[in-house]
Amino acid sequence: MAMHHPIIHKPGSFPVPPNIADHEAMRRSFGWEEIERELDWLPGGGLNIAHEAIDRHCAQGRADKPAMLWEGKDGERERYTYDDMRRQTNRFANVLAGLGVAKGERVFTFMERVPEIYFTFFGALKAGCVIGPLFSAFGPDPVRDRLENSGATVLVTQPALRKKIAAILPQLPALKHVIVVNRDGRSKEPLAEGDLDFGELMAAASDELAPLSTTRDDYSVMHYTSGTTGKPKGAVHRHNSVIQQYATGKWCLDLHPDDIYWCTADPGWVTGTSYGMIAPWTNGVTQVVYEGGFSARKWYEIVARYNVTVWYTAPTAVRMLMKSGADLPRSFDLSSLRFVASVGEPLNPEGVVWGQEAFGLPIHDNWWQTETGAILVANYASMDIRPGSMGKPIPGVEVGIIDAEGNELPAGENGILAVRPPWPGMFQAYWNDQERYDSRFQNGWYLTGDEASRDEDGYFWFVGRSDDVINTAGHLVGPFEVESALIEHPAVAEAGVIGKPDPIAMEVVKAFVSLKEGYEATDELRRELMRFAREKLSPAIAPREIEIIDSLPKTRSGKIMRRLLKARELGLPEGDTSTLEED
Repeated sequence: MAMHHPIIHKPGSFPVPPNIADHEAMRRSFGWEEIERELDWLPGGGLNIAHEAIDRHCAQGRADKPAMLWEGKDGERERYTYDDMRRQTNRFANVLAGLGVAKGERVFTFMERVPEIYFTFFGALKAGCVIGPLFSAFGPDPVRDRLENSGATVLVTQPALRKKIAAILPQLPALKHVIVVNRDGRSKEPLAEGDLDFGELMAAASDELAPLSTTRDDYSVMHYTSGTTGKPKGAVHRHNSVIQQYATGKWCLDLHPDDIYWCTADPGWVTGTSYGMIAPWTNGVTQVVYEGGFSARKWYEIVARYNVTVWYTAPTAVRMLMKSGADLPRSFDLSSLRFVASVGEPLNPEGVVWGQEAFGLPIHDNWWQTETGAILVANYASMDIRPGSMGKPIPGVEVGIIDAEGNELPAGENGILAVRPPWPGMFQAYWNDQERYDSRFQNGWYLTGDEASRDEDGYFWFVGRSDDVINTAGHLVGPFEVESALIEHPAVAEAGVIGKPDPIAMEVVKAFVSLKEGYEATDELRRELMRFAREKLSPAIAPREIEIIDSLPKTRSGKIMRRLLKARELGLPEGDTSTLEED
């Protein structure tokens, strides 16, 4: 347990009183109905995420308040009020109705962070559809796997991304409509045959909408998450999750209505939807959205220009900021910042402390997963921080450390991090895979797949993944997906993939391959394999290193022993090798 950094004590008084003043007292008395009363609900008791995030504010006199301050990668700047968001999302819901898209159909986005992705996301939810955002850096294969598995009928994308996946679109019989967003005519190429123009559809649609008809139990958002075996699995949430997303925006990110908030996560990952869309807007804040990628200088510029008060980012980004030093942030006026938080993998103690050096604020780590839908364990504004700890559970949820039989372990012992179901943000299914879903629940617990411990004072500490999933820059990568892509190369006989520790990205993907007869291990072939993998997958998922070896260690049943590859790579003890096949 990383306890070498001293506790960061919180002051007795705060410039803005924290939303949770006394965490322990609140946990003792809290019931979810308190939060439910703060939401609007639909007539007749229905619930819709888009209504709570957008229309509710318009009905309560905040229609003219800025909801989104958008900055494009080329420096364009646009401003959208809550009423603009209401009208645009109504239009997209009407577009879907006009195309005959029914409630429950899957609508996917494959887009950069442009305003249209937000209109599409909430518009689809208003139409009662299930929305599935895909990461724009994906290659064709991951896009096909997800669209095929979900049976998506609508894909909203952009010209350059449409081009990247052109070859896989004919392989998707369920896909009826491809809608292309050509922002300000950025692309000069004509639409592909059969594609629809987003701008034309929106211009023709009404900005008023019939009453919404979703319930708290209707499916809402779907995110694919990688496992160690098989294809990525689609974790499906319901509108009910908005209760916890709203609450944790308020509690864990300490959002107040007059905040200017910036979440750096891409909408293709669950943080980018739960905390890049739903939590901030249900809390009625003004949100900054930046289309471009990482640059320390640019990021500080954005914080300073928009007077960002609450900033939510990832440990990988924090480590990259640390690399550029603590002097750079001092050359910007970052005095607007009040609260900085991080998620995606554990934040090293050094990162928490560096925040104090660079911004005069510690960085608050928190923990949750795609499946949990929203934050479950956090370091709160009013609570002392133990650098390296993920914090304490949110009110209304029971989190435990258990052994393989489901018994709770005492403080200080490592075990399985588990959550007592249900909780409002809990996923409801892995799409078309009931068996796998059921396997995550045992003895009255949801098994997170993470190992952790709890100290005497109730702070939780992350130990590691229980399985082989690789955490690279906050993206969980299933080794199987990478191995499968490499094996498609004519030279590759077998592939085994591990996560190799890395000071910036936490882990990088390293692949070991053995070659088919007639192929020779050359630098040229290794470079070709790297290029091949990047094309098939995406730079975020493709191996950073490929090593060609004679044969991969396997069990007698033919399962590649990734654990052994990792032990040999890192010079660790090999452990039990009794199931290995004989050479």
